[in-house]
Amino acid sequence: MAIRRYIANQDNTITNAFEANLTTRGTGSNMGLADSLEVFSIYAQESSASNEQSRVLVQFPVLTTDTKTPTSLYTIQGDRNTSKIPASGSVKFYLRGFNVAHDQTLPRDFTLVVSPVSQSWEEGYGLDMESYSNLTYGGTGSNWINASANTVWTNVNGTTLEGGSFLSASWNGSPETTYDEFNYKQTFAVGTEELEIDITGLVEKWLATDYSNYGIGIMLTASQESGSRSYYTKKFSARDSEYFFKRPMIEARWDDSKKDHRGNFYVSSSKLSSADNLNTVYIYNYYRGQLANFAHPNGDISGAIYVNLFTSASGGEEVTGSPDWPVSGGHVSTGIYSASFALDTTASVMYDRWWSGSAGSDGTIDQGTNNIIYHTGSFEPSAFSSSNSYFIPRYVTAITNLQSEYSNDDIARLRLFTRSKDWSPTIYTVASKEIENNFIEDAYYKIYREVDGLDVVSYGTGSDKHTRLSYDISGSYFDLNTISLEPNYSYGIKFLYYINGAYEEQPEIFKFRVKE
Repeated sequence: MAIRRYIANQDNTITNAFEANLTTRGTGSNMGLADSLEVFSIYAQESSASNEQSRVLVQFPVLTTDTKTPTSLYTIQGDRNTSKIPASGSVKFYLRGFNVAHDQTLPRDFTLVVSPVSQSWEEGYGLDMESYSNLTYGGTGSNWINASANTVWTNVNGTTLEGGSFLSASWNGSPETTYDEFNYKQTFAVGTEELEIDITGLVEKWLATDYSNYGIGIMLTASQESGSRSYYTKKFSARDSEYFFKRPMIEARWDDSKKDHRGNFYVSSSKLSSADNLNTVYIYNYYRGQLANFAHPNGDISGAIYVNLFTSASGGEEVTGSPDWPVSGGHVSTGIYSASFALDTTASVMYDRWWSGSAGSDGTIDQGTNNIIYHTGSFEPSAFSSSNSYFIPRYVTAITNLQSEYSNDDIARLRLFTRSKDWSPTIYTVASKEIENNFIEDAYYKIYREVDGLDVVSYGTGSDKHTRLSYDISGSYFDLNTISLEPNYSYGIKFLYYINGAYEEQPEIFKFRVKE
């Protein structure tokens, strides 16, 4: 599952709104343990010119050294260091906040700003979001005046502030322009929408320690906060919410799908474009059950690797691939290598020989003593042919290794078997031939909770492709990571295939349960 979620490790709502007496402002109040977070502005409640605001503070487990991160909580940095998420440039990070339905008024046509917090702050233990009775002046917890006990909010120059300290953007009323790229905004037309913003740039700044990770602030734009119109009130679930999947999070998404054409390799055809004539084959170097890079006297192979193609395992005729020769392959991840090439041959079986003359990625081929052959594989190329009739393929799908129950810390690789729905074997066919496992080029999965139909992981068909299935010579597969699933519930898996220019949801449902 190419998705990983990082739940907030502290959050709070701070406000300068008037208490019920319309005389005292609740600037000392704390709502750190409330089950919701609130953003609003109120115009002319106390007088014809009064303004009241509420803002949200949220922090996430980014660095392993963050003081607010419990030792038991996994972090973005820790997951990157252990290759659970990809390197910078290969993954996107989304801030997600989930709407809370309520019986109060709800604003329309407003914009929320997300800005990095520039100062350490405390969550606190307050609950009261109505009377603002949980005061924290001089005690634990942040509020409109203080970032923590006896520490006021200040900007990067040390000037005292109210309402939080942020690395604000010039477009949000700040004279600073350095932080414009790492401030974000989302417009809410109806008001009930969820918050979902790509904050990849900011997260990478935190990971590089260019910015200290003090979390983010969520607030209305400067003009809406101080304008002559009220925006009351937008609420999001807090990290203490009873709703497991509604807590504020940073969601990492990336496409980890691998399209290994070893099982459906097509020889070059003039009917296809140059791009469509390219096939990609992979090799997987397992040592005692673990992937490991190929070793070389100059170091392990983590860069270029080369492939020659033959008609026999012991040699035979060498066939030239294109666009280069020998084929230049590359390192995908630890122990996994791939090479893409087009091939024109009539041979029924081809043998791919993988070798490297030197470690590194400079592409230099050393034909001397450092020429090491690492692996010889095989594949059966097929000739491409057009059809005389138009048809829309239909499939029957099964997961061959799905268990009925998983622990909430399992990672299971689920294998699919997909056959044509119209396959009608004769007695001879059944006796002499196995059912063909069809390869679906673009297939996606989703996971939903059975009790209420909530999509826990939606189809990732957008630009991130984070739920796209991989395939190899054995068929399609994906990794189910149950760490993001709430225990003691049953879930369903469904699949979506891209067929003839349209997405087709498959009818099969595959169910499992997650236990503690």
